[in-house]
Amino acid sequence: MFENEYIIIVLGMSLVTYLPRCIPLLALARRNLPNWLVEGLDLTPVAILSALLLPLLVTTGEPRHIELFRPELLVAIPTLLFALKTKSLSGTVILGMLLFWGASKVM
Repeated sequence: MFENEYIIIVLGMSLVTYLPRCIPLLALARRNLPNWLVEGLDLTPVAILSALLLPLLVTTGEPRHIELFRPELLVAIPTLLFALKTKSLSGTVILGMLLFWGASKVM
């Protein structure tokens, strides 16, 4: 490929990434949205993160099978409770890292 083709590919990928975010933002910026929709949109990041993390926390192996007492899950539960109680991102990250380090030393 030539340099120009790389530039065109990067620009195309940028547009494909940026436009789906930009269009709804511009279209809905000055509108009053219903409260139920705003609350639903606020929960979208949590739902996506949960969908990504849960399979990693409760499954293992190839093919995947459920294993409920994995160190990752045992660490995630108190870390989640700490996060819900304190709402501290840095504290949650530090606690999760320390618990995971401790769990990996024990198991």
